[in-house]
Formats: sequence, structure tokens, C-alpha cells
Amino acid sequence: MIRVLFVCLGNICRSPLAEAIFDHKLKISGLNGHFKSDSAGTSDFHIGELPDERTIQCAIKYEIPINHRGRQVNRTDFRDFDYIIAMDDNNLRNLNNLKVRFGYPKKEIHLMRDFVPGSNGLPVPDPYYGGQDGFEEIYKILDEAIDHFLTNVRERHQIYV
Repeated sequence: MIRVLFVCLGNICRSPLAEAIFDHKLKISGLNGHFKSDSAGTSDFHIGELPDERTIQCAIKYEIPINHRGRQVNRTDFRDFDYIIAMDDNNLRNLNNLKVRFGYPKKEIHLMRDFVPGSNGLPVPDPYYGGQDGFEEIYKILDEAIDHFLTNVRERHQIYV
């Protein structure tokens, strides 16, 4: 079982939507038996909260089930997840600091858009302070990035379904 953790700041916008899109793609492609996913935030701003209403509306629009409560990244995440994927440079930096503090200095942390050719280093923008259009934009970005991530992981782990 390959375990994947998507991480943003508050765990109510980007990372729960990434988790939902990922799980949906796994289900429709018959890969859900090979993966386990979750999402978390680097901050403690929204622990226990449902995703942002605009995130939920975006998921509903694309008929993607979303069922998550905000949580903060913790020490065991660095032990338990094979892939930890940050949404932007700030969260990547926070995760890299945490992995050292938690005793996992060699743990590789990925940036979500680094899986998309030509998008290395680009963030998944934080839509929190904008309108619904920002959530549409991140949906499209995440949809593409997750396709590339899945292709990469399937090849690396030789998963053929």
C-alpha cells in the first residue's frame, strides 16, 4: 500500500481538494486498493473543521466526494507516508523544517506541480482570500498534477491495472 499525504497551510482548501481528486481518480481507475491518502496542514488554524465551503462547492460541481476534517501535520506522518506533497514553497519549507525537528531528515518532500512537465517550482496558489474562481483554478491545476503524479508513481512502483 502506497501512502500519500497532501499538505497546504490550513488543510481546508487545497490539500483536502487534492486528496478528494486523488481518491476519485483511484476509484474510477480501479487503483484504490494500492493507495491510501490523507491531507493535513502545516498550521493549526483549522483543526477539526470541514473544508472551506468553496472547496466543497467545487468538489460538488465536479461530482467528487469530499469527506475530511482539518488536521495538522504531525511526527508520525513523516514515518507513515511514502509521499508527502506540499502545495507551495512556504509549506515545502515548513515541512522540510519539521522533518528535521521530528527526526526524519532524509524524508523526501515533493512540490505538487513538480510532477507536471514544465511546471517545476510552481505553486498551487492559495485561493482562500479570493472568490470561487480561485477554487476553479486550483481544481484544474490539481486535476492535471495528480494525473502526472499517478503516472509517475505507477511507473516507479510498477502498478499495472
